[in-house]
Amino acid sequence: MTKLFVTVKKILLFATTLCLGGCLGMPKSVTPINNFQLNRYLGKWYEIARLDHSFERGMEQVTAEYALREDGGVAVTNRGFLTAENKWKEATGKAFFVEEPTTGYLKVSFFGPFYGSYVIFELDRENYQYAFVSGPDTSYLWLLSRTPTVDQKLLDRFVAQAKELGFATEELIYVPQK
Repeated sequence: MTKLFVTVKKILLFATTLCLGGCLGMPKSVTPINNFQLNRYLGKWYEIARLDHSFERGMEQVTAEYALREDGGVAVTNRGFLTAENKWKEATGKAFFVEEPTTGYLKVSFFGPFYGSYVIFELDRENYQYAFVSGPDTSYLWLLSRTPTVDQKLLDRFVAQAKELGFATEELIYVPQK
C-alpha cells in the first residue's frame, strides 16, 4: 500500500510539473527579440489579427494594456467586446520575464499558477508601434498595434513572416476595431 502511494504521489508530482511548465516553450521557428525595453512596451495595444482560441472567440475591439507591478512583474488587462452577448469581457493577469528583461520572452497567467508563453518575435524598434507575438506553439499568434488599424504593407509582412514560421495564416481572424 505504501509503495503504491509513493508511486501515485510521484506520478502526480510529475504531471503537475509538466502542466505548470508545459506552456512556457515557443515554436522552434520563433526567436524572441533582444534589446527589449519594457518601459517602452507598456500601455495600450490593439489586437489587429489573431489565431482563434476559446478565450477570445467572438470578440471584437480587443485590447491589451500593460503596466508595471510593484513586484517587478507586468500587470496585464485584456478587454474585448462579445458581439453575440452585447457586452464587454475583461481579464486581468500578470506576466514575468522568463529570461533576461532585455529578451522579449515572458510568461503570462490569468488563472492561478498556470502560465503561458508570450514571445515577441518582431517589434517596431524605433517607436514600439507594432509587435508580432507568439504563444507556446504555432496555434497562438497575434499582431498588436498602438493604433486600431495598420498599414496594409505591415499586415502583408506579418502574414508572410508568420506563414514562413509555420503558423496557419489562412486561419487568421482580423479583429474589428472602432
